[in-house]
Amino acid sequence: MKSTRRKRRPRTLRKPAWRKLALVGAILFALFIAWRYTPLSEVVTVDNALDLARTVGHAAWSPFIVIAVYTPAAFVMFPRPLITLFAVIAYGPWVGFGIAMTGILLSAVAAYYAGRALPGDTLRKLAGDKFERATGALKGRGFVAALAVSIAPVAPFPVIGMVAGAVQLALWEYLAGTAVGMLPGTLATTVFADQLRAALEDPSKINYWVVGGVVLVFVALTLAVRRWIAGVQGATARR
Repeated sequence: MKSTRRKRRPRTLRKPAWRKLALVGAILFALFIAWRYTPLSEVVTVDNALDLARTVGHAAWSPFIVIAVYTPAAFVMFPRPLITLFAVIAYGPWVGFGIAMTGILLSAVAAYYAGRALPGDTLRKLAGDKFERATGALKGRGFVAALAVSIAPVAPFPVIGMVAGAVQLALWEYLAGTAVGMLPGTLATTVFADQLRAALEDPSKINYWVVGGVVLVFVALTLAVRRWIAGVQGATARR
């Protein structure tokens, strides 16, 4: 009798993560040494960093530059919260939040139209193993799917945007879902940034209750959406 057992597919070996971690550690160590034992310590100070942010914040053209930075940052996987942190310190919590949301949505539009323009094979190669997951999550599900993958991503932000364009998800549904989905995280980053600014100026001003409340709400919302996505994927698999 022929064996009915399926042959196991060979596992693809991933490149060891320790090399990247070692490189990051070496860079951080070098920066620490440079800051600790060179005149750089007299230049890179908390006061100077705050003064730089305030100076940039007073320039009329600077908000447009910060908004524009979100798009290339998204494609190179640069941490968005760091840009939002700078925006909040430079312009205050409300304007900083507005700049962050505008920048995020513009980068979403750029990724969406990149997905519309790129050939399917090229997009598949760029997205790698995340392509199928993102396609399955977005195709034919509109606003709700865009909302879900914004809160609990199944792929990096630019991949989600490009796949949304490739599967011809309506632009308004994608942007609306992205805006609502990114809202909690951006608000949380804004609160943290504002509290950090307050702590740098005067440690007694930080409100730990506000920070703790924002963390709890954000974590609870993320877990709820992840469970919803798992339920949707399970129901789809049983069909």
